[in-house]
Parts: sequence; C-alpha cells; structure tokens
Amino acid sequence: MIRKLELNEFDTIYELLKQCFPSDEYRTYAQQRALLDNPYYQIYVLSDENKQIKAFMAIFEFEQIAHIEHFAVNPLYRNGGLGSKMLNDVVALLNKRVCLEVELPDNEMASRRIAFYKRNNFYLNEYPYMQPPMSLGKKAIPLFIMTSQSKVSKEEFDKIKTLLYTKVYNQDRT
Repeated sequence: MIRKLELNEFDTIYELLKQCFPSDEYRTYAQQRALLDNPYYQIYVLSDENKQIKAFMAIFEFEQIAHIEHFAVNPLYRNGGLGSKMLNDVVALLNKRVCLEVELPDNEMASRRIAFYKRNNFYLNEYPYMQPPMSLGKKAIPLFIMTSQSKVSKEEFDKIKTLLYTKVYNQDRT
C-alpha cells in the first residue's frame, strides 16, 4: 500500500537513498531530515502488510506542479512492476503535472531509466539544465527534466527550472 512516511521510518529511507543514488544526488542526513519540516515536501512509501518498505518517492508539491526529487525501489523488489505501480498511483494522487530530473542518456543505466519514465507517460524535455549542488562540497550535475502530461515549451521549462532552483535547491539564479 502507498502511504505517507512515518517519522520513525526515515532512517530506513535514508539508507535506501544512499544505496540507490550517487552521493552528489542527495543531501546530508541532517539536511534531508530537516526537509520533513518543509510544508511542500512529502515522502510516500510503498510497503507490505508488515510495513516493510519496498519503495519510496520524495516529492515537493507546489500549486501548479509536483517535483519528484527521489524515487527508488529497494533492490530486493525490483523488476516486479512495483516502480511503475507506485509512479502511476502517486501521479494520479497528485492530480497535476509532475516533473523529475534524469541523468543524460550517456550510459545504459541512464538510458534505461529514461525509457522507464517514457513507458510510464513522462516526456523528455531536452533543454540544458544543471541541478545545483545538493549541499556544500557536492557537484552540480547536468540533467534533463521529464514531465508528465506532455513535453513543455521553453517558457514553461524556464518556469519549472526557476521553481526548482528557488524552492527545492534554494538558489537565487535561474
């Protein structure tokens, strides 16, 4: 079942985050935990009847758009359709355009990830985009933005980019 994260489950989510993402793609423990106090930020989990977490999705939900910042399926449960189910269920629950960042398709894993999102009704917007550093000492990362519903115009893309830079990454630049 998909539900909101319970505070006592945060450590499990953070361990999964460290296991599934390069270190430049997530914040320190304290910074990530502090996001739970942000009214725009929410973590959804997919768990079994014993509350064993199989997948999680960390989202910033704004008035016009939601941003999936992190989405991971526990490696023990991959390739069983759970990722598609969770993605589609959460997108339906949000009931608005959803965006997410993906690595450039310069390796097989990145290409497979983009293909996964395309199969699940996301569209690749190939405008230049740099994810700002997640925290001090981490690197900016060249990425693409994918969106649900349709591709976006350059003007819409720039609005999304500005929103992410200011509300997600706390950057003043666009």
